[in-house]
Amino acid sequence: MTRLLVANRGEIARRVFRTCRELGIETVAVHSDADAQMPFVDDADAAVRLPGNTPAETYLRGDLVIAAALAAGADAIHPGYGFLSENAAFAQQVADAGLAWVGPAPDSIERMGSKIESKKLMEAAGVPVLGEFTAETATADDLPLLVKASAGGGGRGMRIVRELDKLAGEIAAAESEAASAFGDGTVFVEPYVQSGRHIEVQVLGTPDGTIVFGERDCSVQRRHQKVIEEAPAPALPDATRKSLHEAAKAAAEAIDYRGAGTVEFLYDVAKDRFYFLEMNTRLQVEHPVTEAVYGVDLVALQIAVAEGRSLADLEVSPPQGHAIEVRLYAEDPAAGYQPQSGTITRFELPGVVSEFVTTGHGIRLDSGVGTGDEIGTFYDAMIAKVIVWAPSRDQALRQLAGALARAEIHGLRTNRDLLVNLLRDPVVVDATMDTTWLDGADLAVLGAAPGGDLTVPLSGFAAAIVLAEQARRSAKVQSRIPAGFRNVLAQPQQTVFLLGEEELPVRWYGGRTFASVDVDGVTVVEVASDHVVLEIGGVRRTFTVHVAGSHVDVESPLGHVALRRKPRFVDPSQQVAAGSLLAPMPGSVVAVHAHVGDAVTEGQPILVMEAMKMQHTIAAPYSGTVTELAATTGQQVEAGTVLAVVTPDSDEPTDTEGTD
Repeated sequence: MTRLLVANRGEIARRVFRTCRELGIETVAVHSDADAQMPFVDDADAAVRLPGNTPAETYLRGDLVIAAALAAGADAIHPGYGFLSENAAFAQQVADAGLAWVGPAPDSIERMGSKIESKKLMEAAGVPVLGEFTAETATADDLPLLVKASAGGGGRGMRIVRELDKLAGEIAAAESEAASAFGDGTVFVEPYVQSGRHIEVQVLGTPDGTIVFGERDCSVQRRHQKVIEEAPAPALPDATRKSLHEAAKAAAEAIDYRGAGTVEFLYDVAKDRFYFLEMNTRLQVEHPVTEAVYGVDLVALQIAVAEGRSLADLEVSPPQGHAIEVRLYAEDPAAGYQPQSGTITRFELPGVVSEFVTTGHGIRLDSGVGTGDEIGTFYDAMIAKVIVWAPSRDQALRQLAGALARAEIHGLRTNRDLLVNLLRDPVVVDATMDTTWLDGADLAVLGAAPGGDLTVPLSGFAAAIVLAEQARRSAKVQSRIPAGFRNVLAQPQQTVFLLGEEELPVRWYGGRTFASVDVDGVTVVEVASDHVVLEIGGVRRTFTVHVAGSHVDVESPLGHVALRRKPRFVDPSQQVAAGSLLAPMPGSVVAVHAHVGDAVTEGQPILVMEAMKMQHTIAAPYSGTVTELAATTGQQVEAGTVLAVVTPDSDEPTDTEGTD
């Protein structure tokens, strides 16, 4: 193998390129138009454009990917994860084109690709499985049930059903989402274990036998998508751990598996029993935690197997220490994990000792973006995977939470505060989490900044002072006059910011000294053009202020506060009528369920949008009549676009603006 093309994008492409460089293998990237300026393209020795933006136009076009490999002179293709990584037909096309496929045989992918057929295969191999139902055979006694995409992953095409009369509708919704995300709308229905943990086992199939690299716990999930992953799995009986490894090995050997793969299980804590969920015939997103504790490079091992090298001499030592990974997303947890898009104006993570490979204890960063890069709407909203490897689980939790708390991530909302709070939560610390834990969590509390009630007013005061100091220093005349100085002291100065969509007025006095009207007992110790030192209650803290256009980001030990300068004048054309349903994020309209003149009830679906491969329902805010419908199926819209207008019934409130 001399030149390898990665049929993927973002951090996983960069991860594979890193190992290829160490192995002396040249690399080729493929990229959509939206990704042309992304870091992974620059990381490769050569790059080939795939015209278009959507996955269906680009990364899911196997014919274009193979043509790109041949044009660039590649002799191998690594699929990464997602996209075509578990597409048996594509794997066969790669082989037919005379290229090496860094993955399992097409037959293995096909046999495990259907979650329905794979469960039958595993049952025959003696691996415990859950039963199956259909809309016709399920009864109320079988509830709750889980509808799951046969060809999918990542929580897409998945629904929990707790009411029998909703099963058929949820199956249809899951089929639609699965077809959009994976090109295959097949779903199945199985019992939903309420207090289960998600445990998965890493295997490597070689001609010399199947190697097991222990297990990972991925139980902290939101909407069936993993948030925190760790290895080894904590609070797991030794006998159960051994049985999981044996079951995973049996699963791999049942299909003569080759390469890296993961066998996923649902562990019923109450009964100390586990059940086969699926086998991912590819590298997992969370593979770094296994690499850390076992001291291996799974990408290098994938390549070795693809090259036909013997691994008979590979020794697997017991896991050393503990590793934890979190997925840093551009999303708003308090708004139903709504994906965010925009430019990352600043991304700095302290204490990083390695990137894309683990070189020792400490923080590892696997990221596809950096400062100045764009999080778009066509792909997954993950910014980075942040991994820590430490001598103990307790130390790993503390170190990872501390690094994230000190990280500077500006330009869009993220789940950073949620991750910090999760890593410090007693449920995670005591390892009592299960896959449903976050479903009932108060995300407004769990995702809040750590500083408490003073965080926002102190940060706003610091931002107002820094902006005044910057204005003073840039003044062409009278630049020596103190910021905010007035000959006659009367009313305080007022600087108005936007915190989200809410106004944050900050009142303050300037001159020789500064004072806050909104926070009692605060003393300004030091003022500079980029930071302020404040003292309150005898405690001094430094507030660093980053200004990027209208964005004003304040960092302090109390947490990060993202502000925007409020414009002095508002364009009347940007104001919307009461009852307007606005697009909550950029994306495409995939379904319209109403017409102008329709009478609708509160909560009734009006439209369905798709952004970042997830579907979002836009519902009526109250009972009324659809008086305007501005969106059509297939239309691409920007965040804030008016999609429809619902005029409320006469007895409903009429002063609602910008409802979404």
